[in-house]
This record gives sequence, structure tokens and C-alpha cells, in this order.
Amino acid sequence: MITAEYIRTMAEYSVWQNNSVFGAADSLDDDERRQDRGAFFGSIHGTLNHLLWGDQIWMSRFAGTPEPKSPTIPGSVDQIADWGELKRERRAFDGLIVNWAGEVEQNWLHGTLTWFSVAANREISAPLGLLVTHMFNHQTHHRGQANAMLTAAGAKPDDTDLMLLALRNK
Repeated sequence: MITAEYIRTMAEYSVWQNNSVFGAADSLDDDERRQDRGAFFGSIHGTLNHLLWGDQIWMSRFAGTPEPKSPTIPGSVDQIADWGELKRERRAFDGLIVNWAGEVEQNWLHGTLTWFSVAANREISAPLGLLVTHMFNHQTHHRGQANAMLTAAGAKPDDTDLMLLALRNK
């Protein structure tokens, strides 16, 4: 399904896009970041909290890292209240994902992961390659929401096209 190189590329893309979104969000004040804008997780701050939460829960399953502070999806929006702390946690966790991606071996992707899903309230088993793809897709989905909210608020995040990553590296 996917390759280890795909994982490394998506980890690099994620860092670039997270830096863009957080940088754009820095141009807003705290009230603007916390304003309910009708997205799945309400505000820019809540959406970015949830995005970090999702990465933390998946990486705890893939790499044995600590689980997020909040055990539930509804609690994910409030897990880090302070904007500066959320930015530091995001940056640090992006580094962890990049390091993990650099160590993933192709044969690992052919395995299966079994875990208890609180969201589904049952045990689930699925191919690791599919789940890693899901993690990166989840990031892109919610970063897209944050990007739209930021743009509507007058902030200016970078373009999101994946192919532009290649241009950044030249």
C-alpha cells in the first residue's frame, strides 16, 4: 500500500504545514484563535489541539509514545489551554514523528495493529500501512479546516499543495 519513503515525505510535509498553520495563527490574538467558527472542533485553537491529540494517540499505538493528556476525542480540544505551550508541544511532537518516520522499515508496514478504540467502543484490528495513511490523512483533513478558518480570519498560511514540498527542497 505505502512505502517507508512515503512516510518520511508525509512527515516532512506535516512539519512544513504545521509550521505554516501555527505561524499564521500567531498573527491572530488569543480571542480570535478561540472563536467558535463552526468547524468540527469549533475554533482554530481547538482544531489544532485535536490535531496534536490525534497524532499523539496514533503514535502511542505505532511507537509506544505516551498517550495524549485527554483520553477522549471531546476532551482533545481543551487538552492544552496555553497557546505557547500548544506550539511547543506541536513542534516537539513533529520532531518525534520525523525521527520515527526515519526509522520505519518497509516490512513493518505489512503488519497489523490491534487496539481498543474508545471512539468505536470495541477492539479493532487493521493493517499498519492503512493506519499510517489514516494518521497523515487525518492531519491533512483538520489542517485544511484550520487553514480555512485562518484564511477567513485574515491570516495567511502557506499553500498546501504537496507537490510544492519538492520545490521547497531545491
